Amino acid sequence: MPDSSSSSSAAVKRACDACHRRKVKCIGDGTRPCKNCTAAGLTCTYNAIPQKKGPKGSRAKVISELRENQRQSQLVAKAQQHAFGFDSPPLSPAFSRTGGLLCMDMITSCVDYFFAHMYPTQPILHRVRVGETIGQMDTSIEAYCLVTSLCAYMMIQPNMSLPANLLPDGEMGPGASTALGNAVLQGALRVRKGYNYVESPTVWSVITSFFFFGSFFCLDKHNTAWFHLREATTLAELIGMHEEATYSTGDIAESSRTRRLYWLLFVTERAYALQRHRPLTLHATIGLPRIDEDPAETVELSGFIHLVNLFKPFDDTFVGLWNKARTGCTTEWLARLQDQLANALPAYLESTESQAVDLRTSQQWL
Repeated sequence: MPDSSSSSSAAVKRACDACHRRKVKCIGDGTRPCKNCTAAGLTCTYNAIPQKKGPKGSRAKVISELRENQRQSQLVAKAQQHAFGFDSPPLSPAFSRTGGLLCMDMITSCVDYFFAHMYPTQPILHRVRVGETIGQMDTSIEAYCLVTSLCAYMMIQPNMSLPANLLPDGEMGPGASTALGNAVLQGALRVRKGYNYVESPTVWSVITSFFFFGSFFCLDKHNTAWFHLREATTLAELIGMHEEATYSTGDIAESSRTRRLYWLLFVTERAYALQRHRPLTLHATIGLPRIDEDPAETVELSGFIHLVNLFKPFDDTFVGLWNKARTGCTTEWLARLQDQLANALPAYLESTESQAVDLRTSQQWL
């Protein structure tokens, strides 16, 4: 009969899957989960087939990968059980974010960055409503995707710098935030595939696609960026955002943010169409936001409306000529367009300082 003590000793010598992947000593003492997995918030398993030792890698990156893979596999499994996530009953058990890439402090930092730096040119979110959406992340796949896509979009911003204590294992360096944002982005994309947002689109669906576009634009992946921008404009049309009647009923605050979202897509599509020689889908078919709709945001909204007016003249005719899809451009027509563009902005801009810089720069570029 084999010696039971020697068998126990042999069992302890084998590292669990996570410790083996991270190339660290497994402190299991013959029990599960091992101390390393408990501390890192990982599931302790012994499923992998032992292989020959290889070169050591970055343990911080490996543990982040393990956490994300385990968390996303759970989320995707739950998503697949609820193909129509937004309209389905609350998910049970709740989404698990324990040990994942996004803690509440991380989400708060990203939301704060959006409202501090991005909101004037992208005034599409309501701060209180964002907090409510965060509270629904555990029960709604669509809420989860919106918040994670927002966080990914912020982390990938060139000037975004997360506090070191929020990065996995204190991982530092100029690319740490972008790398983490890319991981969150890929996770959000995987989870979103688990429910049918195309057949039952909402405003959240449109915003999520826009944040995906912004993320891939910052990553210089322009084909993927264009795909998600076109996805956002298509979803916007599916829910009638291009029709004025859509805004006549419902919550006033939500309607105003939805109207702004349409015009943001309008401007973004035109700017990208000129940059990348793409066609247009959205047109000036609804009224502009009213400057007085929120007294606390008069300056920001004024700057946003100036931005819309800058891009309005660049319609299907111009873009068709620009893309060489049509001919017949005359000197007189171009002169009128030039005058229209030159007079699009007043001498004094009622806007934030950053908006004024963007507006003048955009005017010169156009």
